[in-house]
Amino acid sequence: MALHNRVSRKELKERMLQDPTPRTTISFYCYFPVPDPENFRNTIYRELSEIGVMGRIYVAAEGINAQISAPTENLEKLREYLYSFEPLNGLRLNIAVNDDGKSFYVLDIKVREKIVADGIDDPEFSMEKKGRYVNAGQFNELTSQPGTIVIDMRNHYEFEVGHFEKAIEIPSDTFREQLPMAVEMMEEHKDKNIIMYCTGGIRCEKASAYMLHRGFKNVFHLEGGIINYSNQVREQNLPNKFHGKNFVFDQRLGERITEEIIAKCHQCGKPADTHTNCVNDACHLLFIQCDDCREKYENCCSTECQHVIHLPEEQQKELRKGIEKGRNVFNKSRRRRPDLRGE
Repeated sequence: MALHNRVSRKELKERMLQDPTPRTTISFYCYFPVPDPENFRNTIYRELSEIGVMGRIYVAAEGINAQISAPTENLEKLREYLYSFEPLNGLRLNIAVNDDGKSFYVLDIKVREKIVADGIDDPEFSMEKKGRYVNAGQFNELTSQPGTIVIDMRNHYEFEVGHFEKAIEIPSDTFREQLPMAVEMMEEHKDKNIIMYCTGGIRCEKASAYMLHRGFKNVFHLEGGIINYSNQVREQNLPNKFHGKNFVFDQRLGERITEEIIAKCHQCGKPADTHTNCVNDACHLLFIQCDDCREKYENCCSTECQHVIHLPEEQQKELRKGIEKGRNVFNKSRRRRPDLRGE
């Protein structure tokens, strides 16, 4: 069996969109020692392909990080297979909140240096000592106490469309920049209760360990992140302290948590929280666009890109030469996003 996809992604996407098979979107991660990441990668690729899994999985010596979808009828098979690995036995699987099953169309499993890039090169740092987990009820209780600090460990475009009440944004472009910045910003609050959160838990878990490593005392992190929190408040009928939409890194680009729209269209300024990638293949900028601007600009971020998409394909290819295609997809930098409202 081939251990890599050999069908064009365009064709795979069309197949996925036309396939009526019910699918469930899931995310999970686990920090654990992986002695031979390449071999582990090949092993799980074979088995997950057989189950019909699609998605994005990173494997490293420090563990596994996955955002996937699987045929709903195969969820138990998937769970049994993952649990067959001792470190993954009992692993929490985060089930997507708003899910049409069309989140992924190919299985990509890549070996990386780390499952989340953190920039930490301190040999004394260890994930063995990490912050205390809190569930949705505990999160609500702790955040109701005076003096508790809530820190969002996601990127600016994630925070922009949805976040928890009184959450502090760490204004940086990457997670590796956020870690030292969070320490610096919280330096005078080392003895306070600090709760960190992210989308599914992987970033805030590492951040909590880093904060403890840097001398903080009372560090907590939201178990399973926003996804697990949203499911718990719904199932347990708890007050929901999250406002807006949860950004996700798949075809959906977001899960509706509440009906509130707290962001604005990057082109006209109207209330909007739908992310899109500019359809100009030489751009693919990630930005927020309302329905009116989507129609006006034909899914483009600017009049310049709108002009390009109407050029002959050969001319478009010439314009794309030398450009890193897709460089702006999930763009983490504010600096690289132009002021679209000037259009």
